[in-house]
Amino acid sequence: MSETASFVDPVFLARFGLSRANVFDYFLHPLNPFRTKANTSNEILAMQGIGIGTLMQTGIGIGSGPLSPQAAEEEYSAALSRLTGEQYELLPPADPAHYWQPSPLYTIRHVLRTNPTSVKVLGIYYVLEGVIYKAPTVRSLMKANESRTLEGLSEACDVLSVCSRYQPSTGYTWKFEDDGEDDPVSLLKLSKRNKRRRVLDNRRPGERTDEEEEGIRASEAIDRILLRLNKSAST
Repeated sequence: MSETASFVDPVFLARFGLSRANVFDYFLHPLNPFRTKANTSNEILAMQGIGIGTLMQTGIGIGSGPLSPQAAEEEYSAALSRLTGEQYELLPPADPAHYWQPSPLYTIRHVLRTNPTSVKVLGIYYVLEGVIYKAPTVRSLMKANESRTLEGLSEACDVLSVCSRYQPSTGYTWKFEDDGEDDPVSLLKLSKRNKRRRVLDNRRPGERTDEEEEGIRASEAIDRILLRLNKSAST
């Protein structure tokens, strides 16, 4: 599964909306490509009629009464800790008010539990305004940052290259001021047209490897996530 993939179900969102009470139902949608194929503890609890929404309505037993959203999540987490296998955990919100109010962001952690206190993290997912994304790995973040850095260095070299001058008697000199003799824009376009990369694998100029393409897509996906988070935080 590509790290740049995402999933959204507009029908579910239109009928039920999205809250901390039903975000697991949304994430465990049969068409969600991120959900594991294994039978999770969340599905076992769902077959027993245990969920955050039902705990909020009926509590933990007959006559116990409804629970607050935060208490219902704590009771649901306790029920998960008594089971073993693959599970999905809903991480607490950054703002406690989002226990009661809809939030633009929900964070779900995929873990493998072997006992009540031992878990292995298998993945982290963001549900951002109804769109499910897989959290990027450290490797993809490094590739994205490297791609941005190399692109910036390449553009800087292109700009500087049009300012260099060569005379057989004096060698290379730099000319940063425009005295009307040369058009910097035309020189930059000419430099880009004449640029030829020397690569070890004999690739054509402008051709990228699959890893480079994936790094660029990961960088763009991360930018989109950060942009949507920024917009959500400002509203």
